[in-house]
Amino acid sequence: MEKEDEKNRKRKIKNLISGQMLLFEFRSIMGNPYVHIFGMGMPVMMVIVICRVAASQIPDEAMLAEAITAIFLGIGTLIPMATVLVGYGVARARDLERGIPLRMELFGIRTGVTLCNNALAELVYMLIAFGIYFAVGFGVLGVEQPQIRGIISYLGCILALSAIMFCLAYAISSFLKKFGSTYCVTMFLYFGLMIFGGMMGITYDNMPEGMRVIAQLLPITYINRDFYMVWKGDSYNFVPMLQSFLFWGAGTGILLFIALKKTSRKRHGVEL
Repeated sequence: MEKEDEKNRKRKIKNLISGQMLLFEFRSIMGNPYVHIFGMGMPVMMVIVICRVAASQIPDEAMLAEAITAIFLGIGTLIPMATVLVGYGVARARDLERGIPLRMELFGIRTGVTLCNNALAELVYMLIAFGIYFAVGFGVLGVEQPQIRGIISYLGCILALSAIMFCLAYAISSFLKKFGSTYCVTMFLYFGLMIFGGMMGITYDNMPEGMRVIAQLLPITYINRDFYMVWKGDSYNFVPMLQSFLFWGAGTGILLFIALKKTSRKRHGVEL
């Protein structure tokens, strides 16, 4: 009986720590201005401005609805890019500068628990951001209603992209360990992905051959260029998009593996 009570007590303490950690991580995200500016404000502002410009240039209502929906789907990828890649990356680099992860480990909070709560907090914030973004899209811009398969496919791609961005941000911040350096690299990637993904005024069809080669390796390119077909339930060849996800996932996985090995060696060196 006493052993069972002890197990229950430990389980409650563990859950309490996780709950407190999740709230702490979410408050940390809410206090990060870069997330609000680039992860929520910029996508909403861009989609409204670009769609207004499209409305002034496309007189046909059916073509306009298609253009607005395609723009909406493409710009939605900015939310995980900014929230996770830039926001989480710079926040973790700032914490590494202050030695917060090491202190948490000394207090018995394992790295796995921290990462799990990091990911959950980022997911909660993204759900809020996408809720606002979809409210603007359907309520203000007149985005077309999706097919069930289309919305499931879109959310699946966004989650996969978010997972890659999370691992990439973790790896970059682990290598650089400095707020300024991490901010510079992640913002460079953020705008680079926007340019090669076709969201900065140069569409894929208008890119030079060299840029197209790079663009074909980016999942964002396919979401921005082709996802309207999936959204409406039309047949679509997912193979090139899946290949781009696999390419980015493999590259990010290698970087993450090296970063974890490097961190592990340093931790063991400190312990010794």
